[in-house]
Amino acid sequence: MNECVIPPIASAVIQLLEKLANTSLDGKKVLLLGVEGPVEVSLQCLLQRKGVMTMSCPWKLKQLQATLHDADLVVVGSAKPKEIPVAWVSEMTAVNCSHDFLHGWYSYNEQPLKDSDQTPGEVVDHLAMAVCLQNLVKLSEGWIQAQQYKKWNLRCLKLHPCSPVPSDIEISRGQNPKAVDVLAREIGLLTNEIEIYGQTKAKVRLSLLERLKDQPDGNYVLVAGITPTPLGEGKSTVTIGLVQALTAHLKVNSFACLRQPSQGPTFGVKGGAAGGGYAQVIPMEEFNLHLTGDIHAITAANNLLAAAIDARILHENTQSDKALYNRLVPLIHGVRKFSAIQLARMKRLGINKTDPETLTAEEIHKFVRLDIDISTITWQRVLDTNDRFLRKITIGQASTEKGFSRPAQFDIAVASEIMAILALTTSLSDMKERLGKIVVANNKNGQPVTAEDLGVTGALSVLMKDAIKPTLMQTLEGTPVFVHAGPFANIAHGNSSVLADKIALKLVGKDGFVVTEAGFGADIGMEKFFNIKCRSSGLVPSVVVLVATVRALKMHGGGPNVTAGAPLKREYTEENLKMVSDGCSNLRKQIEIAQLFGVPVVVALNVFRTDSPAEIDLVCEIAKQSGASDAVPCNHWSDGGRGAVELAQAVRRAANQQNTFRYLYDLELPIAEKIRIIAQNVYGAQDIELSPAAQSQIDRYSQQGFGNLPICMAKTHLSLSHMPERKGVPTGFILPISDVRASIGAGFIYPLVGTMSTMPGLPTRPCFYDIDLDPETEQVKGLF
Repeated sequence: MNECVIPPIASAVIQLLEKLANTSLDGKKVLLLGVEGPVEVSLQCLLQRKGVMTMSCPWKLKQLQATLHDADLVVVGSAKPKEIPVAWVSEMTAVNCSHDFLHGWYSYNEQPLKDSDQTPGEVVDHLAMAVCLQNLVKLSEGWIQAQQYKKWNLRCLKLHPCSPVPSDIEISRGQNPKAVDVLAREIGLLTNEIEIYGQTKAKVRLSLLERLKDQPDGNYVLVAGITPTPLGEGKSTVTIGLVQALTAHLKVNSFACLRQPSQGPTFGVKGGAAGGGYAQVIPMEEFNLHLTGDIHAITAANNLLAAAIDARILHENTQSDKALYNRLVPLIHGVRKFSAIQLARMKRLGINKTDPETLTAEEIHKFVRLDIDISTITWQRVLDTNDRFLRKITIGQASTEKGFSRPAQFDIAVASEIMAILALTTSLSDMKERLGKIVVANNKNGQPVTAEDLGVTGALSVLMKDAIKPTLMQTLEGTPVFVHAGPFANIAHGNSSVLADKIALKLVGKDGFVVTEAGFGADIGMEKFFNIKCRSSGLVPSVVVLVATVRALKMHGGGPNVTAGAPLKREYTEENLKMVSDGCSNLRKQIEIAQLFGVPVVVALNVFRTDSPAEIDLVCEIAKQSGASDAVPCNHWSDGGRGAVELAQAVRRAANQQNTFRYLYDLELPIAEKIRIIAQNVYGAQDIELSPAAQSQIDRYSQQGFGNLPICMAKTHLSLSHMPERKGVPTGFILPISDVRASIGAGFIYPLVGTMSTMPGLPTRPCFYDIDLDPETEQVKGLF
């Protein structure tokens, strides 16, 4: 009842009855005479709660006189029929809630109503109006309180770790997740702020940011790593283990913010990205597959833009200015009218007219001709599947395309600039503006052609309107997770969305923690997190957690090659302190890179069962000597959050240290100089070498006004250098920049270091060999 309001008429009647009774209503007999519908139901409920015995009857009851005589109080709800004698009711103590009661009836104060007095039922009406106003105040107060930040009332899920540790999907399936609406309510989300997808996923609306705009942010933690092996070193697992430790074991509000995995690696070599062991996002099969369809929305938007480019080129090649104009601005019911996006293009062209009939021939030519230079098209079609045979294709071979064909390619969907836009946008209007700024090619005069010029910005925004909302899920221990955006770190900026981080920082409260993860090593994902994502969001990180493994350190210390899908060689399963010590050079370098940005560093050593105690102690000692605030061995994979409690405590201590966060370079520097700063200070290169094509593109982007954008290096993740085989800390190398491209909508320039493929291929034995569906239970098998 504290969350509800009482119907006004029923409340007014109860108050009048209590005044008439002069004492408590408990034990009284109240007759509801001629009272029907909602008022009857409300009165019966309220009177019974006060210990009243209620009777309800119509006026035409045969034993009405006796029933009236037996009642202590009467509530009249309709007009008295003429055949009922006034004497039967004139002596009763009654409340009238009828607007049409018999003339001369007494009100609750037992005084006859005269012509000049209130009409029958007016007392109840006036009191009901007052109650209505009280209800309005109560509801308004409740609404205002609902808009405020709420303390979490989170019920964590219990884990029962087994040894040996079962497969990831067995562990995921063995836990019973909370319904997502329950989780949302526990962390302070309102009912109208979530859109539920099934039982365990929900989109969170951006209106929450407005509601909690005055709420201080929590602590912001980035999980990065050393240069990884092809197997990955468990950054996602550390991220999940850390939030499970913080919330389920230390009772500190925390949120994990992760990227949505691409289906390319899921069905290729790497498998899923939900974490692993007892530190996972669940249900892991839903996390790793379609989720809420964001990547499909990106694919649709990307390919709509690609189709618009080629269609426009075809139509311009085959039609006169007049024919193009008549089709672009058609007569509809005898009226020709520009659309809003066409008026915006007219304004950019310097044509300040709104009547289509007033354009000159020259203005029509400028309006209808984009004159795209085919050789400069950079926008490619995408697909969320590893398909090497789409790396180079020819489009337009059908006879209907009238001989217009050109070489093209497919990229993997997460390499799309629209994915980067989704990850960096701060609002729906910001996303729409960024989509419109996408540069797809140059015209024949060397000027950029944008999505806005093609008239497709609004359509792209419509396709992306749901994808912009982060998806809420949970860990194995029932702590909240946002999954949103999934750009690769080697060919894009490799971080989850700004919006997910901003919402989570509000929800955890000022003493809480938001833990997000940057792809691959600190030299790639972390550098882009600081220089690109933090510039876009304006957020300042509190701590960097640097993930290392003995396995990866041995590789950097001279160990044999590690191949995905192949058993690890003996050197990786037996103790070798010298190899570990030598490999720690990479760990030192990654700590130095983090310190360039002025943020405290905690090293998390992801422990495997083949690691010896001596190897673990050696890594932690070297990490501390190299400037880390702390270095902690972690066992969350086998023990869940309990195995990362020491890490969580170290992160809390580091978050209280002095933070002197700074960017690596000034945006106003020339493009080549910004590239050089990253190459020398982060990768350890002696210098950079720009190819003629790269230099030409830099000159063009500078001339077009894009020179003040941050840099997003497209580089191998397997080495600090451009050579994947060079492990440890390579020095003295010249970093070759083969090409330079621009993602103007996303807001960065991306140089290509050496040869970078934007469409992965399938190996000899892809993961899909093990993936299956049980037709009886509909359960997915074989995901990892």
